[in-house]
Amino acid sequence: MSDQKKAVDALYDATASRYHELYDTSLHGDVNTRYPANYFRLQMLLNSFVNRGLRRVIEVGVGQGTPLATLGDAGMEVWGFDIAKAMVEKSKETMMQHGMNPDQIFWGDIQDPVTYAHALRGGRFDGLMAMGVMPHVDNDIQVLKNMSTLVKPGGSVFIEFRNKLFSLFTFNRHTVEFILEDLLGGVSGEIRDAVRKDLESRLRTDMPPVRDTVEGASGVAGYDAILSKFHNPFEVVETFERLGFEEIKLRWYHYHPAMPYLQGDMAEAFRHEAMRMEHDPSHWKGYFLCSAFVVEAVNPDLG
Repeated sequence: MSDQKKAVDALYDATASRYHELYDTSLHGDVNTRYPANYFRLQMLLNSFVNRGLRRVIEVGVGQGTPLATLGDAGMEVWGFDIAKAMVEKSKETMMQHGMNPDQIFWGDIQDPVTYAHALRGGRFDGLMAMGVMPHVDNDIQVLKNMSTLVKPGGSVFIEFRNKLFSLFTFNRHTVEFILEDLLGGVSGEIRDAVRKDLESRLRTDMPPVRDTVEGASGVAGYDAILSKFHNPFEVVETFERLGFEEIKLRWYHYHPAMPYLQGDMAEAFRHEAMRMEHDPSHWKGYFLCSAFVVEAVNPDLG
């Protein structure tokens, strides 16, 4: 296993024990807990898969198993795998608690088809979901192709990405990075230096704090210390189109009613408004106010 894969494995192993809290509705109003973005993502996923009548589903990156168990409770046959061993074990426990087959959860790496080939013995799946996977892979194209081979032609995929355009609203160090590296990447050094100096005088470049370690897990690299990419939604849609996917839709979640660094000054109001906005029908706002998005698409036949 590469050093990068080991770092991702260690990060999610270290956080596996508390991952279930993201779906606990009794904690949603508690500003001392993580914002329940995953819960709103799960709502979108469930509605989509039920409306499409999917019967057999596989998840890449199972986490602690709540999404799969929710789909299983809705009558679907569920399979899944994860690169983090602790997540696999937690997901197996979740399956057993819901009366489902834990043997359909296993260790696997979407970047290595050999590790999940046995899941295809019963044929390709009606649907696939992959949450928190794409930020950590080296080759997006190859991984999307691998995911496609798991799904029947005409089946559905539901794949999450971190939104790079959100940085235009954050007014922090990510804003500086996006403007200099993405928007002005080909501009002369003199101009870029002037832009950097101006931006750093106006923006909260000390925010957000760099997550270089995991709290309570000595020696484990944090989310910002491993490969954790943002994706431009316009480029992502183009990639899906090139690969032949059809009916491509962007589903937005994790809304922010103000710049993230203001959250500490009005925590309760910030969370209340964020949760209210999760069902905002104004699709275009998600490009800037949401830190993440899901691509929902119909799978092609890539052979």
